[in-house]
Amino acid sequence: MTDLISFPGLGLEFEVNRVAFSLGSMEIYWYAVIIATGFMLAMIFAFKNAKRFGIDGDRIVDVIFFAMVLGIIGARAYYVAFQWDMYKDNLMEIFNIRGGGLGFYGGIIGGVIGLVIGCRLRGQKILPFLDLAGGAVLIGQGIGRWGNFVNSEAFGSNTTLPWGMTSPKIVSYIERHSDEVMGAVMDPNIPVHPTFLYESLWCALGLLVFCYVMKKRKFDGEMFLFYLGWNGFGRMLIEGLRTDSLMIGPFRISQLLGAVMFVFAVCAYFYAMKLIKSGKAPEWLSVFAETEKGKLVAEGKWDYKNGCEKTSGEKAETEEEKA
Repeated sequence: MTDLISFPGLGLEFEVNRVAFSLGSMEIYWYAVIIATGFMLAMIFAFKNAKRFGIDGDRIVDVIFFAMVLGIIGARAYYVAFQWDMYKDNLMEIFNIRGGGLGFYGGIIGGVIGLVIGCRLRGQKILPFLDLAGGAVLIGQGIGRWGNFVNSEAFGSNTTLPWGMTSPKIVSYIERHSDEVMGAVMDPNIPVHPTFLYESLWCALGLLVFCYVMKKRKFDGEMFLFYLGWNGFGRMLIEGLRTDSLMIGPFRISQLLGAVMFVFAVCAYFYAMKLIKSGKAPEWLSVFAETEKGKLVAEGKWDYKNGCEKTSGEKAETEEEKA
């Protein structure tokens, strides 16, 4: 379970044990701890910025629950669909998530579906919630990639750059797989690109830009488009270095989807701005948080049942429930 991860060009070495701690006979991996940390920080971001998007903070957890459950299902289904040969003879293995195998884009698709369902059931505006989710996912995604570092996985092709990394597990992986499978001519004796680090830094930079732009956004859905475009562009480049990509023929699926996401986000943004500047934009193409209803929802003063502001008695009752 222990691996020695080194960065020869920087003179750095890290002895990493995949197991963080044990609960009785159950081993808890660092990967799970890192993912959980990313999720918690993403939730903190969501709670702190809910009002900015006209979202009722008391209903965030309900919506996130649907997004999380369907996100995990989607991520697993995506991976299994493109690695069907691994599971077709042992269908029960599909449910063994602890054995690894989650597809990022499947998680995004499932998460969005879950978020839409949650918003519908809890009376929340979908586009503002998608905007808020964009920033939260950047946090979870950026932190979660360090789980790949602990596992010595999701690395790239050979590189002579100073920050190239290697480990016995990486060397073993390269020796066990053909160049055709990895999509590049690989030498196990040469360090590889730490693509987990590239994506983590890309997400961190994206979060900084996200926090700046969200204060100046012109319409609901703009920040989600920003996430799609930023993530798509980054994945389109970084995925080209990966050696463990899901493939469809000679093409890396994530790289293709990244390009589609980027093009879609750019086109949708400029089309929305064109509508706004022409004065023909539909009502939903605005900033809900700036409307009277949006302000009431954000403050927890909206009566969802009757579709109006809560009465004084209802407000007092709500405050007592919170206390």
